[in-house]
Amino acid sequence: MKLLRIATRQSALALWQAEHVAARLRAVHPDLCVELVPMTTRGDQILDQPLSAIGGKGLFLKELEVAMLEGRADIAVHSLKDVPMELEAGFALGAVLERADAADAFVSNRYHDIEELPQGARVGTSSLRRQAQLRALRPDLVLSDLRGNVGTRLAKLDADHYDAIILACAGLERLGLSTRITSRLDPPQWIPAVAQGAIAIEYRIGDHVTPQWLLPLDDASTARCTSAERAMNRRLHGNCSVPIAGYCREIESGLELIGLVGDAASGRLIRATASVAGYLANAHEQLGEQVARLLLDQGAAELLGSNARG
Repeated sequence: MKLLRIATRQSALALWQAEHVAARLRAVHPDLCVELVPMTTRGDQILDQPLSAIGGKGLFLKELEVAMLEGRADIAVHSLKDVPMELEAGFALGAVLERADAADAFVSNRYHDIEELPQGARVGTSSLRRQAQLRALRPDLVLSDLRGNVGTRLAKLDADHYDAIILACAGLERLGLSTRITSRLDPPQWIPAVAQGAIAIEYRIGDHVTPQWLLPLDDASTARCTSAERAMNRRLHGNCSVPIAGYCREIESGLELIGLVGDAASGRLIRATASVAGYLANAHEQLGEQVARLLLDQGAAELLGSNARG
C-alpha cells in the first residue's frame, strides 16, 4: 500500500483540516495509506505578539516545509488565508478544496451585533483587517489584540476579557461550534480575509507522484475565486501588517471581486469592485490585478506604504 504523510499544525482546527484532507484522499484512493505528522510552528508558539511583528503568517508554514524537505512528510495542509502570496522556492500548491463559509463571525455572550455594542465596548481581534472595518463602523470601540487558537479565544471571551470577538465562521463550523456565531458579517458590507474558508495542500516540487493524488480534491470554482483574491493581494504587496480584504464570487456572467484596503488606526476604508465575463485562462488573475489598480487609483498606496506604489 502506498503511503502519504501529511504535515500539519497541532491546533484543533489544523488537525480537523488535515483529517478532512486525509479522509478525502482515502475516499478517492482506496489503496493509499494516509498518515498525519503533527508539529508545532513558531506561529503557534509565540502568542504574546501580533503576527505582523514576528514575521507574518508564513511562520505557520516553515516547519511543515522543512519536514517535506527532510522527507518526514509528503504534503502540508494549510488554511489558504495563511499561505503567503509567494511560496518558498521548491514548493507549490497541488489543490484547493471547495471553500466553506468565507464570512467573519461576530461572537458575543451579551450583544447581538456590532451596532448593539455599548459605547467603549471591548472587542478582541489581532487582525488589522478586522480592526480597520470595526474602526470604520464604530470608532468608539476599544480594540484589543487576541491571539491563540479558537478555543483559547472563546475562553477569553467567556472569562469576560472582551465584550465581543471576531472569528472566522468556517473555523467555528468545522469545530462544531457554529452555535457560538452570534451573527454573520457578510460581504459586501464586511469583507473577509483573502482566501478565507479555503483549505490548500502544498507539496514539494520534483515530487511527480503526489500532485496526481491531489488533483481530484481540487475545486475549480474555489481555485478561480481565491486566485483572483490572491492576485489582488500580490499586486498590493499584501501581508498581515496591512489591512487588505478581498472576496470573489461566481456570478451568472463570470466572476466578481470586491477589494478593500483600510487603516486600522483611523478606520479609513477604500473599496473597489470589478467583474470579468467567463472563465478564460488567467481571467481571474487579471481581475485581481484590475481591482488592485482601482484601489491604488483611489489612494490605497498611502495606507499600504511605499511597497505598493511600484
